[in-house]
Amino acid sequence: MNAEILIIEDDPVIRKELQILLEGNGYHVFVIEDFTGVAGQVKKLQPHLILLDIRLPEENGFTICSEIRAFSKVPIVFVTSLDSDMDELNSIMLGGDAFITKPYHTAILLAKIDSLLKRAYPGSKNNRMTYNGVSLHIESGKLEANGQETELTKNEWKIMYYLFSHAGEICSRADLIEYLWDNRLYIDDNALSVNIGRIREKLSAIGVKDFIKTKHRQGYTL
Repeated sequence: MNAEILIIEDDPVIRKELQILLEGNGYHVFVIEDFTGVAGQVKKLQPHLILLDIRLPEENGFTICSEIRAFSKVPIVFVTSLDSDMDELNSIMLGGDAFITKPYHTAILLAKIDSLLKRAYPGSKNNRMTYNGVSLHIESGKLEANGQETELTKNEWKIMYYLFSHAGEICSRADLIEYLWDNRLYIDDNALSVNIGRIREKLSAIGVKDFIKTKHRQGYTL
């Protein structure tokens, strides 16, 4: 399932950490940075799952959860530094589906997210992304077009996932490198070009030309 997860967290470091973790595991991620009218933003975005902090600048997470529950049954996971039994009880009473304390164990968080998504969307078949006749299969890591398929490596898959998630937009090389390798300084900038070149060869082999376009001094776009 190509699930969309919304992060409602006011700490920019934790927010970025969660975003990198989730995108690296195949999820499409939204983040909220303006904490006025959060429930209204949720209604517009309609994510498949929400990660919600309790201590927030405007309304607290408990209030936001109650407001969301007035119009949606979307799974809500409280991810918070508050760890009292009363905080956990309040999260359950107000409609939260899980309560995870910081610092969180990434494997446990991912397992909880996966479990909630499977429970909330048992019949979902949305396991691929399609753009201009080319499909990216999320689980198998294959590209499909013209009735043919080609397999991608892990990094090739991540590149295509990022490009499909931003289809029609120009994705800068810097953003792609940060997404792929968390902006590690020892990564050769040429590594991205090599991966893009290999993807283009694989697309060509299944009859697709000029699917990934280079924008001079800007980046890449579909």
